[in-house]
Amino acid sequence: MKFERYQLIKQHALEMCAQSGLTAPAPGQTHPIILAYIGDVVFSTYVRLRLLPTSTHVRVLHDLGSKMVSAVCQCQAMQELQEGLSEEEMAIFRRGRNAKSTVPKSASVHEYRMATAFEALVGWLFLAGREERLEEVLDQSFKIIIEMLNKK
Repeated sequence: MKFERYQLIKQHALEMCAQSGLTAPAPGQTHPIILAYIGDVVFSTYVRLRLLPTSTHVRVLHDLGSKMVSAVCQCQAMQELQEGLSEEEMAIFRRGRNAKSTVPKSASVHEYRMATAFEALVGWLFLAGREERLEEVLDQSFKIIIEMLNKK
């Protein structure tokens, strides 16, 4: 995207934020990359809150939190959670997994796609207000990732 176009889009977003009464888009009609963006924020916050009682050292909290929200760990969690998803959740999973985006060097294409699917599912559950299911997915994911990290 050219810088000028980016500036216009950014300005439009800021103007939209300034308007009152805006609500979040319908979760089912939200682009999977946007769902993943929201899911990333939700999962990152959840992990960091769960880690707070474990240490008073910010560096330890940051290192653990960063590792736990990595594409590699999210991929592992998604692979284990996948079989327990409902049909509706599987549809969101597939949309997230198949979304086109740039893959970073820190993960394989498979890991990144699975992590995007995981984040899209979390974002969708959050926006849809499915709090009980969201809590279940977050708890299970946290346990899977902790177990994975303890094996290393």
